[in-house]
Amino acid sequence: MAIDLSYPPEVQRLADRTRGFVRDRVLPIEDAHDGDITAAGGDALRKDLQHAAREAGVFTPHAPTEYGGHGLGMVNRAPIFEEAGYSLFGPTALNIAAPDEGNVHMLAHIADPEQKQQFLAPLARGEVRSAFAMTEPAPGAGSDPSALTTRAVRAEGGWRINGHKWFITGADGAGFFIIMARTSGEPGDRGGATMFLAPAETPGIRVGRHIDTLDRSMLGGHCEVFFDDVLVPDSAVLGAVDRGFEYAQVRLGPARMTHVMRWLGAARRGHDVAVARVAERRGFGSRLGDLGMIQQMIADNEIDIAATRALLTRACWELDLGEPAANATSIAKTYAAEAIFRIIDRSMQMCGGLGVSADLPLARLSREVRPFRIYDGPSEVHRWAIAKRAVSAARRAQQDMK
Repeated sequence: MAIDLSYPPEVQRLADRTRGFVRDRVLPIEDAHDGDITAAGGDALRKDLQHAAREAGVFTPHAPTEYGGHGLGMVNRAPIFEEAGYSLFGPTALNIAAPDEGNVHMLAHIADPEQKQQFLAPLARGEVRSAFAMTEPAPGAGSDPSALTTRAVRAEGGWRINGHKWFITGADGAGFFIIMARTSGEPGDRGGATMFLAPAETPGIRVGRHIDTLDRSMLGGHCEVFFDDVLVPDSAVLGAVDRGFEYAQVRLGPARMTHVMRWLGAARRGHDVAVARVAERRGFGSRLGDLGMIQQMIADNEIDIAATRALLTRACWELDLGEPAANATSIAKTYAAEAIFRIIDRSMQMCGGLGVSADLPLARLSREVRPFRIYDGPSEVHRWAIAKRAVSAARRAQQDMK
């Protein structure tokens, strides 16, 4: 069977338009503010950029067409998201930044018609931002979501939620929250979680401090959020009760891959800056780009970019087929998170002192991509899952041979 790795003409045209929009309209703003989106204007900037993206015809490429999007599947999102990620502010401009992009994807697949009108439609149009509230302080849910401690209990008129979350991206200024809470079982049980939709103004929801982290390009910070006797109606349940962990996979697998797409764009920018620099900079009797050690770093960057794209394409293909793609997404995410950091790190090294200065974007790119080795599951957790699946497959094969 022939394998066609080309994109449909309309997808390629959208990628080309995105490239021009991001480089002409978005990159200058990022550079002027060292990649700090709050300093650049925060939500006011978001609205301006998203208005410009609509006019350019590149806005919300992933959302269903009935909500103003382009309705692209996972494979066809890749080139557009990568071009958007060439600027740290590009995903915000296109309305494909985390966590909103993943929440759009999940709501489109799970929400009922009323929930889509109340939550998905304004999110897809960029009228509000959102937050996905799952991670908790220890001993609560983190890399192991089964440790979930936030609890929702039946109450007159619906459900009452109590819990403490943190590292909730985009919480400050979010229009609504998707809250993961335990509705049955105990912390450590693999089931028993439910997702709830709640407007930010719901009594009992309180956004606390911003947890200071390396990155500066994600709007709304990474915050502590407190849920104190939050009463939500039965209509707030997203999907079915006790199936929250199952639904989380609808979001997390694709969201890991869209992170790869965006950060790959950032890595490409870093690589482009470094190659342009060493192609002209002279030292030791020749251009730096003609020296063997520099050439090795350039080649290794090219290899990491190509390998990341290949693993990403495989994982997205499986997701588009409707498969769980757990192993493919774990492999792609783990390799990409480390490769993207290597690409930026080598690019900094090639540029010497300028590489760690604010004169070039490399230092801030390094600041932004480093957390990806932790976000969406640390590399170590993904390696554990990959190995566990391999061992289980070997045991099943041995049993089949008996």
